[in-house]
Amino acid sequence: MKIIRSRNFTAARPWGALDIANMRGITTRLHWTNEPYRWHVNDGEEVFVVLDGQVEMRYREAGVEQSAILETGDIFYASVGTEHVAHPIGEARILVVETEGSV
Repeated sequence: MKIIRSRNFTAARPWGALDIANMRGITTRLHWTNEPYRWHVNDGEEVFVVLDGQVEMRYREAGVEQSAILETGDIFYASVGTEHVAHPIGEARILVVETEGSV
């Protein structure tokens, strides 16, 4: 049993993570960041939940770059093959559920 106060979580570096659970190869991790990630495609599906802060999520559909501002409580679902990059606006805490070892 764990209780995690996500608003209190910080990491030593951007995109540092706290491993919460690994359920048969699907990981749940809490990330803290104040810097963008990098363009990437995950090895499988990804659920990206903004727990605190704001994130500009950039993604490509049919080769065209799109953008959406995600607020606290918003969820971004990246299906297989979705190229995307997260740009926090200030500090953000993000819950990510994805296949273990995914980018």
